[in-house]
Amino acid sequence: MENKKKVAKPEGKLAVLIPGLGAVSTTLMAGVELARQGKGAPIGSLTQMGTARLGKRTDGRTVKLNELVPLATLDDVVFGAWDIISEDAYQVAVRSGVLSDKHLEQVKPFLQGIKPKPGVHDPEFVRRITANHIKATKTHRESIEALRQDIRDFKKELNAKRAVMVVCSSVETFRPLPEAFQTLANFEKALDANSTDINPTALYTYAAIKEGVPFANGTPNAAVDTPALQELAKLEGVPVAGRDLKSGQTMMKTVIAPALKARMLGLEGWFSTNILGNRDGEVLDDPAAFKAKEVTKSSVLDTILQPDLYPELYNKYSHKVSIHYYPPRGDAKEGWDNIDITGWLGYPMQIKVNFLCRDSILAAPLVLDIALFMDLAKRLEWRGIQEWMSFYFKSPMAHPGLPVEHDLFIQLTKLKNTLRVVAGEEPITHLGMDYYGDDLPLAR
Repeated sequence: MENKKKVAKPEGKLAVLIPGLGAVSTTLMAGVELARQGKGAPIGSLTQMGTARLGKRTDGRTVKLNELVPLATLDDVVFGAWDIISEDAYQVAVRSGVLSDKHLEQVKPFLQGIKPKPGVHDPEFVRRITANHIKATKTHRESIEALRQDIRDFKKELNAKRAVMVVCSSVETFRPLPEAFQTLANFEKALDANSTDINPTALYTYAAIKEGVPFANGTPNAAVDTPALQELAKLEGVPVAGRDLKSGQTMMKTVIAPALKARMLGLEGWFSTNILGNRDGEVLDDPAAFKAKEVTKSSVLDTILQPDLYPELYNKYSHKVSIHYYPPRGDAKEGWDNIDITGWLGYPMQIKVNFLCRDSILAAPLVLDIALFMDLAKRLEWRGIQEWMSFYFKSPMAHPGLPVEHDLFIQLTKLKNTLRVVAGEEPITHLGMDYYGDDLPLAR
C-alpha cells in the first residue's frame, strides 16, 4: 500500500498545555524529565514503548510506533499549566505524594520552573477546593481572551512552535447538557450573556480551538463531547478528542466485558467501588461532581455487551458504581469489582477483581500519548473528532450517528491501523486465511 499520507515534520518544541496542575500532570512532567535523563522508563506509553507489526506475520516486520509515524520526541516536549492554586509543579508533586523523594529531588529545579498561570474558576462547578490563583476576568468573553493570550505567551516563553492542550483539572459538577451546548450559535449567545450554564472547561476548550490548538479532554467535564464545540472544531480545522482518561477500573471493564461477550456468558450484575484519597477524591466527595464521573464510568457496559442484540444475556443486569474519599490512601487508589455472571444452563459464577493501582501512575502516560498523537493529527491537517484515539478515554466520541466502540482491543486495533495507513502500510485484519492455501479454499 504505497499511499503514505503527507504529514509535516515535528520541527521545534511542542508545548503541552494543561489546565489543572495536579497529581496527574506533575507525575507526567516529572516522568518525562526523568526519562530524558535516563533515570526512568516511560512504562505505559504506547508512543514510547509500543510497536506495530507491518505486513504478513512471515515478513518479520515490526517497528516502534514512534518510528512508524513522525511523532515529537520527549526532548522536544515542554510544559505549561493553569491552576486555581498558586503552587508550582514541585510543591504540587510533593503534596500529591505520588513519586518518591528520590525521584522528586532529581527533577526539583525542573518542576520548580513550572509555575501555573491563574486559572478560570467558578465555585459552582468546583466546590471542594479553595481557590487562591484565579483570573480577575468578569465575563466569559474576557476569560477566553485571557486564555488565548496565555496560549500565545506560553508558546513564546517556552520557545515552542506548536501546542496541544490536554485538560487534567478537577471534576466539575454534573449538569444535563443545556441548550447552550447544542449548537455553536447558541453557545456564542450564551457566552455573550455570561450564562451560568457554561463551565470553565468549556472556556478552555473554546480558547484552544480558536487558537488552532488541538484539544483533548482527560476529565468528565463538558467540553468537546458537545455539538457546539465539535462544530467549532470542524470550522476552525482543529482535532479534538475526549473524554475522561481510561486508566484504572474502567480499563479493566473494557477488558473483562468483551471477554464475557466473546464467550456468550451472561451478566447478572457488576458492582464497582473505589477508595481514593488525593485531590480528585476530595472533589469527587461532592455528589454533584461524582455524578459526572459516574456517567463516564457507567457508560461502557451497554455499548460493549449490546443488550438489544443479546437480551437473554444482558438485558437485566444491575450496574452499581461508587467512589469513596478516604484520605489515608492518597493517590494509591483501590478498585473493587464483584461481577455476577451466568454460564451453561444458567448456573451462577462470580469474578472478583481487587485492583490496587496508582491513579496518576496509570494516567500520566496516557496524557503523554494523547498530546503526541493530537500533535500528529494537527500536522496531518485532520479536524474534528479523532475517533481513532478512543483507546484513551472512558467516554470516547464518534461521528454523530455512529455507535461508540468501548472494547479496548478493538480500540487498539483501530489506533494502530490508523497509524499504519498514515505510514502507507496495509491495515492488519488478522484474517490469516492466505497462509493456508488449498487447505482453506474460498472458491471451488
